[in-house]
Amino acid sequence: MTNASNPYIDRLGPYPMVRMARLLADIQPPAGKPLIRFSVGEPRHPLPRVLVDAFAAAAGTVNAYPSTRGSDAMHRSIANWVERRYAPARVDPRTQVLPVNGAREGLFSFAEAVLDKTRTDSLVICPNPGYAVYDGVTKLSGLTPWYFATHGAGSMGERYAAVPAEIWRRAQLIFVCTPDNPRGDTLTLDDWRTLFQLSDEHGFIIAADECYSEIYVNGVPPLGALQAAARLGRAGYERLAAFFSLSKRSNATGLRSGFIAGDAALLRQTEQFRSYNGGGMNQAVEAASIAAWDDEEHVHANRERYRTKYRRVIPLLQSVLPVQEPRAGFFLWVDVRRTGMSDEAFARALMAEEHVQVLPGTYLTNEVDGVDPGAGHVRLALVADEEECMEGARRIVRFCKSLATRAVPA
Repeated sequence: MTNASNPYIDRLGPYPMVRMARLLADIQPPAGKPLIRFSVGEPRHPLPRVLVDAFAAAAGTVNAYPSTRGSDAMHRSIANWVERRYAPARVDPRTQVLPVNGAREGLFSFAEAVLDKTRTDSLVICPNPGYAVYDGVTKLSGLTPWYFATHGAGSMGERYAAVPAEIWRRAQLIFVCTPDNPRGDTLTLDDWRTLFQLSDEHGFIIAADECYSEIYVNGVPPLGALQAAARLGRAGYERLAAFFSLSKRSNATGLRSGFIAGDAALLRQTEQFRSYNGGGMNQAVEAASIAAWDDEEHVHANRERYRTKYRRVIPLLQSVLPVQEPRAGFFLWVDVRRTGMSDEAFARALMAEEHVQVLPGTYLTNEVDGVDPGAGHVRLALVADEEECMEGARRIVRFCKSLATRAVPA
C-alpha cells in the first residue's frame, strides 16, 4: 500500500517559533528572574472595552453557520474605515472588501486562490527578511520563492527597478510588507509608482501586508497601497490586494479578524476558495470587529503606549548596541555583531543569563548568494507593558556589558 502524502510539505522548514523553542529547549534560566519575552509579536496591551462589550453582547448569535462573505454591516464598517484612514482611497463595500480570520489566514487563502500552480517555472517574490507565511504558501503551492532584499542602499523603488526583467517576467505575485517586519520601513509614493509600473508591464499581482499600519510613533500615518493607488489614478486597484488586521491595531490577536481590500476580481476568487475551506467569521467576532473598526480612540491610546516605550527603551539599548527607532510597528531590529556572537548564540546566552527571550534574525531570513541579511541580528518585540520592557532592556544592557570582560562563543 502506498502512503499518500503532500510532496510539498517537506519543502517547509520548522516555523520560526518552533526553531526558537528548539534552540532554547536545554537552557535552565535563572529562577529568580521572571521571563521577559521579546520574541513574539503578540501585543499585550489591554483589549479595547468597546470590542469586549460588542463581543459579549453577540455571544448568543453563534448558533448559526457564519457567511464566508460576511454581513453587509461588516463590509460597510470596513469600507468606511478605509475611506477615513486612506483618503482619497475608496472601496466598494460589496465588491472590493472581504473579511478574513486574521491577516495570516487572509494571505494564505489569497495566495492559494490566485496562484496558477500549473506554471511550475514561475516565481513568487518574497521580502527578505520576511514573514514565514509568504515563503510557506509559495512552497506549498509548488512554486519557487525569489527573495528580495528589503534592506540596502537606495530607495525601495530603486531596488525594485534593479531586479532583473527576467525575474519580473516569471513572477506571478509579490508580497510587500509595509510597515516592514522587522525594521518598520515604509514605502513612499515613488516606490509604489515603480512597483505599479512593473506590475502593469509584467502582469504580476501585488499582495500588500499592512497589519502594522496603525502603530506609528512619529505622528505620520504610513502611506498605504490603496492610498498610493488612488493618488496615482488606479481606483480599480488592478492586480492589487491589501491586507489588514485587528491583531496589532486593537491588541486582539486571539480574535483572528482582518480583511482584504482591492481588486474585485481577485477578491471574488478568494471568496470562492474560502467558501470551501470554512473561512467564515463567526457572528460574535464580526460584531466585535465592527465595533473595533468604528472606534479610533483606543487606537490613539495604543500608539501612545508604544511611543512612550520607544522613548524610554531605545536610548537605554543604544548605550550598548546600535538601535534605530522604526518608522512604524513595534519591532526593533538589533545588530549584535559587535558582541562577537552569532544571532543564535546571543539569544541562547541572553536566555541563560538574564531569562530574556529574543528571536534570532536568521529565523526570518534566507541566505542568497552566500549572504544572509539576518546574520548577527536579533528581533525585539516591544509588546509588553512599559515597565516589563524597561526591565528587559536593563537586562540586555547588563548582559552586553558583561561580555566585555570575557571571551564569548561565536
